[in-house]
Amino acid sequence: MALLDRWRDWLARENGAPVSRTIEGFRVDVLNTRPDISTEHVYERIAGALALIRQYQPRRFRRMQRDFSRILVQRYPCRGAFYPDTRTCITELTFSVNPDFSLAQIASSMVHEGIHARVRAMCHAYHPEQLPHEERLCRRAELEFGLAVPNGELVIARALASLELEDQDVAPTIDWTEAARRVASVDQAARER
Repeated sequence: MALLDRWRDWLARENGAPVSRTIEGFRVDVLNTRPDISTEHVYERIAGALALIRQYQPRRFRRMQRDFSRILVQRYPCRGAFYPDTRTCITELTFSVNPDFSLAQIASSMVHEGIHARVRAMCHAYHPEQLPHEERLCRRAELEFGLAVPNGELVIARALASLELEDQDVAPTIDWTEAARRVASVDQAARER
């Protein structure tokens, strides 16, 4: 990474501000709170994942461009989320750069959040009792993507396993306080290395 890029990363981290770039027509903001992660590497991985969606599911890609106002990459207690009030797709920072996860897996997480965005765009109201059904729609979209993309076996396996779960497991209740505590603990350990 160039000295200027490292300096930008450090300055953004110190100010708690995201760094922005346009990738494949999406505004991508990276809020990198981890000095051990290169923001440039985050952008490379997000660009690769978006390119897969554009290439193998162009129609879905165009819908995501309409439904997302931006993609925000930051620390988060799960792989991804969609915030309908700001139309923001969250992609988890460490997930996006972890070499154990392929570009297809990162892309499938975005595809998943794209379904949440599509549902909100069409229905406008949130109905918690419909969440298991909505999650299954997301997993079916992941399955379709995994079948379309090369080396999608892990995407397919995860989607199929999720589709077999009971309602309470496909859309589990999350203790966000505990999840945030775990993220903070992992980040503290990374800073101490």
